[in-house]
Amino acid sequence: MSDKPSVPSATNLPASPKGDQSIRMRNYTISMTIRTLCFVLAIFTHGWIRWVFAIAAILLPYVAVVLANASNQRRVDVRGSVRPRRADQQLPSGRS
Repeated sequence: MSDKPSVPSATNLPASPKGDQSIRMRNYTISMTIRTLCFVLAIFTHGWIRWVFAIAAILLPYVAVVLANASNQRRVDVRGSVRPRRADQQLPSGRS
């Protein structure tokens, strides 16, 4: 095994923080839209379905926050890493 550290491949790097934040905000907005719809449906429906919508409206904020805070944490695995070549296998520099 070589002493040199493995360098992560660019395809294994996680998404940019800005891209990750926009995805999480979109998912949170969708969840809150569904929650609002559940509140409205709980008001205008009757019977057991009213309670289903009411419980969903109560529990959705917790689920939305947990999902919004779960960032995209892809791990850099060993199989996707690139190992630097040995010095004798590298191309010479441009100086002659």
